[in-house]
Amino acid sequence: MLKLSCNVTNHLHNFFSDSRRIFVPVHRRTGPISCIQLKKEPLRAILSADHGNSSLRVADSVSVTSPADSLRFGRLMADGFSYKEKFIVRSYEVGINKTATVETIANLLQEVACNHVQKVGFSTDGFATTLTMRKLHLIWVTARMHIEIYKYPAWSDVVEIETWCQSEGRIGTRRDWILKDCATGEVIGRATSKWVMMNQDTRRLQRVTDEVRDEYLVFCPREPRLAFPEENNSSLKKIPKLEDPAQYSMLGLKPRRADLDMNQHVNNVTYIGWVLESIPQEIIDTHELKVITLDYRRECQQDDIVDSLTTSETPNEVVSKLTGTNGSTTSSKQEHNESQFLHILRLSENGQEINRGRTQWRKKSSR
Repeated sequence: MLKLSCNVTNHLHNFFSDSRRIFVPVHRRTGPISCIQLKKEPLRAILSADHGNSSLRVADSVSVTSPADSLRFGRLMADGFSYKEKFIVRSYEVGINKTATVETIANLLQEVACNHVQKVGFSTDGFATTLTMRKLHLIWVTARMHIEIYKYPAWSDVVEIETWCQSEGRIGTRRDWILKDCATGEVIGRATSKWVMMNQDTRRLQRVTDEVRDEYLVFCPREPRLAFPEENNSSLKKIPKLEDPAQYSMLGLKPRRADLDMNQHVNNVTYIGWVLESIPQEIIDTHELKVITLDYRRECQQDDIVDSLTTSETPNEVVSKLTGTNGSTTSSKQEHNESQFLHILRLSENGQEINRGRTQWRKKSSR
């Protein structure tokens, strides 16, 4: 997954600072399935007008376009603006806490997002590009990722993820997710991300033209819809730069071949793993990750060597009141069980910043 080059990071920081606002298991059915040759037909979407408000609805009978579509537990919603898909947590996606890892969650977010854009007919090359974008060599790159997990699913749990995208200013777009436990309907997580348009050849930001905007806005909700509608929610918080000396570090991290995506760049999820490598072991032993926010600032190549640095955020920098998943303020006791850290990933060779992050951790519940 492509990240931002250094010549655009300061511009992005200012652009998004006051705004309101990265993945890949295969899904299997339990019964036998015959992989027959399927007739390929394009997705049929119908634009309709109702009392002056245009809306998009998907035709009642949309033809399956590939064998993969017949195996996915995913579908567009009736309005055509959001997409839902169900995933089974596999044994190899579970970590030391006997629940899905945050990397698993991030992979599922990426998978459902890619399946969404394929469903509405966007490019399948991994960039979710429109026809005009491909003609102009334009791509989407990640600017920020924010994930909150309220309850981690366990092995064999079924998770339903809903996702949708919206416009975000003149150079960006956003994608949100809501995760639910299929057995109970409980919201177990939320996520939001910001993306900007970049010229693939010059590596410079490109404003979203009206032509491109018209191509993808038809698949976006007409009114703003946010996974985090709360005022002053943590997805909006700026991440200050971590200054030396850091309290904890893991130096000399090198991308593996398996860390590279189809674009020959380090995948988003690898950055999450690198950030967690410098978390102190006592936190790993007693806490679980609740929130992670990453601001992407430059691309990382296969030959780069990366240092992961972490420092505990001081009490006066931590929000004094944390909001629970039901909108209520958590108890003082719960706040004392929270830990918060600042992170930076940088190139070992010259100290150039790759990304910066913030994580919040809660005490593990007794099992």
